[in-house]
Formats: sequence, C-alpha cells, structure tokens
Amino acid sequence: MKRAGVLILAAVPLVLLAATAYGSSPTAHDDPPPAHPAAAAQRRAPEGLAAPAMKNLAQELVASAENSTLDWRSAYGYVQDIGDGQGYTAGIIGFCTGTHDLLVLVEKYTAAHPDNGLARYLPALRRVDGTDSHQGLDPGFPAAWRAEAKVPALQAAQDAERDRIYFDPAVSEAKRDGLGPLGQFIYYDAMVFHGPGTDGFYGIRTRAMQRAAPPAQGGDEKAYLSAFLDVRRATMRAKHPGIDTSRVDTAQRKFLEEGNLALRPPLVWKVYGETYRVP
Repeated sequence: MKRAGVLILAAVPLVLLAATAYGSSPTAHDDPPPAHPAAAAQRRAPEGLAAPAMKNLAQELVASAENSTLDWRSAYGYVQDIGDGQGYTAGIIGFCTGTHDLLVLVEKYTAAHPDNGLARYLPALRRVDGTDSHQGLDPGFPAAWRAEAKVPALQAAQDAERDRIYFDPAVSEAKRDGLGPLGQFIYYDAMVFHGPGTDGFYGIRTRAMQRAAPPAQGGDEKAYLSAFLDVRRATMRAKHPGIDTSRVDTAQRKFLEEGNLALRPPLVWKVYGETYRVP
C-alpha cells in the first residue's frame, strides 16, 4: 500500500513539468489526481480499538462483565434489575431505566419505528427516569424488551447508541491522551460502567491525571493507566461498598501487568470468578 502511495506522489511533479512544457500551468480549478483506491481505503480504515476485530474484542470483554458471556450479540434481549439502584438494566451495554440512556434509546427508536412493542412504555420510562422505580413498567416491560430485541432495527439502534454515548467518546479521549488499544478499552469500560460526567468517567480521568501524566503529556503509558485503574477501583468501592471489582482487578489490571498495551490475543481473564479466554 505504501509503495502505491509513493508512486502517486512522485508522479505529481512530472505532471507539472509536462504542463509547463506545453505553455500552460495548473490553476486552482484543476482537479487533483484521483487517489489510488487501495490507498484511500487504507486511510479510511479505523485504527486501534475502532478496527472491526478490536471492537468485537472490546464487546466480548465488556459482555464478560455486563452479561457473563463472550457472545455479546446474545445480550440484545438481556433485561434485569440487578439491584444497583438504577432500575432495569437492558441490552448489549447495560442501558438503564434509571440513567436516561434507555429512555433516549426507546424515544429515538420509536421516532423511527412508531409501532414497536416498547412505545407504550414511554410514559412510564419518562416517569421513572432517574430513579430505581418500576412503576408502570411491571409486569410487561421485560417481556416486551426481550421480544423487541429480536427485531434487527432495535439491535441496530442499540449499536448506534452504544457508539454515540460510550464507545466513540471513550476511544476519542483515549487517542487524545496518547493511549493504545488497552488504554482505549480501559476508558471504554469505565465510560460504560460509570457513565460520562464529572462524577463518572471524566471525573475519574481528571483525578488520574493528578497522579500521573498520560503519554500525550509526556508521561509513561503504563504508569498512567495504573493510576487510572487505581482511581476507578476506589470510585467503584466508594459508590458501592463491597462491590466486586474483578472487571478491573483480574481483567484490565492483568493485561496491564502483562505489558499487553496493544491488547493482543490470546487473552485470559477472570470476572466474578469465571475465567474467559480469547485465543
């Protein structure tokens, strides 16, 4: 790919010389030479955690903690109140009736598909937003969610909201901080679990930077990520005393201690006592 790119760039002066020899010169209105299709595709290809294989790996890692499975696509229909004070947790990324993201998802989905099986719960979802209440949702909401989650359009809507709220912002911030794939995943999982905001991911990031500088500021990547995980673990314990922090301790911390900053398989980790492997 690089060789093709060099040939294209090298050809530009020859075009200019030929134009001069015939008594003309390129103007601002001349179209640039077309890019080589392979080179253009290479420029557009996502890198780091956004590359398709790496994004799938990220979803497997998150699903091991959120849904106790590596088959993250099986979690579109997941719905349960796990007793964390956020109402029902549902879908591939743990959208919650008490944290606004599930409400936004259903509102957008209903705007595009008015006759869906969740639309009738919108008034109740608006009432319980910000609480752990099930008022107006029981007994039918869980069954309605599971049924609608079989519809490809709702699966696509879950993917889009996951990317918009969690994945894309987390990966963008990590790249700005000079972090590789492991750091990008560490940011993503923190964004999923804690949400954005000064009391969530961004607050954790700020406090971590008070302990260690990220690579973009001249710091050591491993030292910075260790500080970030320390702050995150403390945040989890402060909000939920006694919470299982294995998604940090025996997964992300393990990868970091192994020096696997590129997050390259094979990977072996534990969450909630269960061992997971990606070959």
